[in-house]
Amino acid sequence: MNFGIQLYSLRDLDESTAALVRRAADAGFDGVEFAGVDDAAAVRPALDDTGVGAPAAHVPIEDLEADLDAVCERYGALGVETLVVPFLPPEAFADADAVDETAHRLDDLTAKCDDRGVRLLYHNHDHELVTVEGEPALDRLAEESGIGFELDLAWILAAGYDPVAYIDRYADRTPVVHLKDVVLDADAKRGGRPVPLGEGELDIDRCLATAGDTPVEWAVVEHDFPDEPAAFCRDAGEFVAAYRTDEEA
Repeated sequence: MNFGIQLYSLRDLDESTAALVRRAADAGFDGVEFAGVDDAAAVRPALDDTGVGAPAAHVPIEDLEADLDAVCERYGALGVETLVVPFLPPEAFADADAVDETAHRLDDLTAKCDDRGVRLLYHNHDHELVTVEGEPALDRLAEESGIGFELDLAWILAAGYDPVAYIDRYADRTPVVHLKDVVLDADAKRGGRPVPLGEGELDIDRCLATAGDTPVEWAVVEHDFPDEPAAFCRDAGEFVAAYRTDEEA
């Protein structure tokens, strides 16, 4: 399994995207997941010089629907072959009809991405796990669509479900997982507070062991609001390096 970092975690650093790529390389990551790019012409040399891959990019669904060709051209030039819808609002999962409409919307977009040789995934938060007609909305979405997933393991845990069960259940449609850690907190916005890897309640050992036995290709680390983004990048790189060493041993 490869380890990457979602560059959204480093957004508060006053650095260009190319500089963030180099920072990720210095921390030992295999790849970066984009959340916007400021200067694609500068990013390509940074990827080439460091050998860092670009497994995926988060792109708002409005941008994908408005000009998919432009998005594919922009990120394709950086070697990105997987686009991720990073968020849809809670209203998109509020009831069965809303989930079914969301499923059709994502299927339409998936077909267009397929025509362009690009893979489309959906990234969950916690609100996709609300109960709709006796099951989590995310499961209904899976039943009603062919969309692939970038499972955010921490938000699944914060919603009260077992991330490992979801990795197992959707292994054949989850090439990427988001690896973040949380402390469960019912008063927090999403039911949990993001913390540095290893300091929360996500069973990272179990999650990575399960993912390693599935078609999951990338574990992308993320922290929504790190106090010190540079330190998070460095420490997260060291954290996942231990798992890489364990796999090689």
